[in-house]
Amino acid sequence: MAILEKHIETDCRWGIWKMDESIEELLSLFSNPEQQLGQMQHLTAQCRRLEWLSVRALLKNLCGEEKQIEYFPSGMPYLSDNSYHISISHTRGYVAVILSSQKKVGIDIEQYGERILKLRTKFLSEQEINTISPEKEVYHLLLYWSGKETMFKLLGEQEVEFKEHLLISPFHPEEKGTFAARELRTSEQQNFLIHYQTHPDFVITWC
Repeated sequence: MAILEKHIETDCRWGIWKMDESIEELLSLFSNPEQQLGQMQHLTAQCRRLEWLSVRALLKNLCGEEKQIEYFPSGMPYLSDNSYHISISHTRGYVAVILSSQKKVGIDIEQYGERILKLRTKFLSEQEINTISPEKEVYHLLLYWSGKETMFKLLGEQEVEFKEHLLISPFHPEEKGTFAARELRTSEQQNFLIHYQTHPDFVITWC
């Protein structure tokens, strides 16, 4: 099994799966491989099939049993037995899943890459741009983007503008840590504490 990380905490559990296996190896992890094959018939790309199976293999590992993932019309996932709130993310070579029986959750994993340097003005406010650390620019920008993706998943709202509705307080990026964030999309204007880790291949945030 390609579990890269697994964390069981008081109010949630989450993990990262490195996609090293073939489709056949992943199918062998399930009690009914034929059922898994049937459910992913609509996926024609090999990479999407690997992601689909890896998410469910990671979910099984986190829960200790197989679970059925369904999707709301908005695309947000949920478990058919409602045993946990769930959030899912994937990037090149990795998938991530977070679960909580008590609270809504969000998770996002983003591949490391310098393309983010050209996109900052599309998702950051001027105030946020002014806080970017020059010596850790790519990681800092990726954490801002990933943090806002995590907030977006938690909110479950439509018509969310990352630049206007999702705000992150200044922080200095380390190998791991937390940063504060706030949403202005709903009347509640909720505050969040977002956890993060950096890795040579990716950054990951969760809440």
